[in-house]
Amino acid sequence: MSISVIIPAYKAVQTIERALACVAAQTLKPDEVIVVDDGSQDGTLKAAQAFKDKMDAIDLKVISQENLGAGAARNRAIEEASGTWLAFLDADDEWLPEKLATSMQAINEHGLTLLAHNYLAIKGADETLVDCAARYRAAMDPYIGLYRKGFLATSTIVVRRDAVLEAGCFDETLATAQDFDLWLKILKEEGAAFLVKPDTLMRYHITAGSITSHTARRLECSLRIAKRHAPNRIDHGYRITAVHLEAITSSLAQGRPLATLGYLLQLPARLLATFS
Repeated sequence: MSISVIIPAYKAVQTIERALACVAAQTLKPDEVIVVDDGSQDGTLKAAQAFKDKMDAIDLKVISQENLGAGAARNRAIEEASGTWLAFLDADDEWLPEKLATSMQAINEHGLTLLAHNYLAIKGADETLVDCAARYRAAMDPYIGLYRKGFLATSTIVVRRDAVLEAGCFDETLATAQDFDLWLKILKEEGAAFLVKPDTLMRYHITAGSITSHTARRLECSLRIAKRHAPNRIDHGYRITAVHLEAITSSLAQGRPLATLGYLLQLPARLLATFS
């Protein structure tokens, strides 16, 4: 049950020590942690390297590459990983101490390919529980539910490395949402069981520059993924609607009324194309 922790890092000098500290504090220790610095110029690489003596006997590998994006950084780490299981953690997130122990126990009990769980979204002083498990339970077919609502957060995922390799790893041509695409590729395979536990085991820190704030780019990639994995026209239409509503909500929150109107006007045409 060897575990490799995968951490892509870009301009993470303020948070990489926190990420590594939460791995070192796990009640079930992983075998190794692989940090791939994705061309940062802010001292992220040195900060990660300086943490090696604080990893409580966990092997820490720190790799540097040119800036190629999070998907490429994760793929590089996967190549270097020796564990049977991969646990993903973004450099600005943090796990609670029981994360790996709880995850591996459930994986063993249920014979899973992939496991995820609930998390707390942190924005300033505010904490919000994100109940991914409720969406999982509400779906009559977990895969269809995942396709429709996209309820897996990357920093909650533990997955078999061989399943990731067989699925082709992260699609580096996608500027965002490579993780959602990969989970769909893995879980559509026969016998690939997954579970979302109700335990809250991760803190997701929302920042102004986070990848989820790039609304137009996220919508474009989400539409490509929706078409790629559509089980049927009805579910494809549902997903098209969902990603447009996400873009509309996001642009409204950013105070961009013209962009909001644009996303709203695009939706009917894309739905018509789906069902024509």
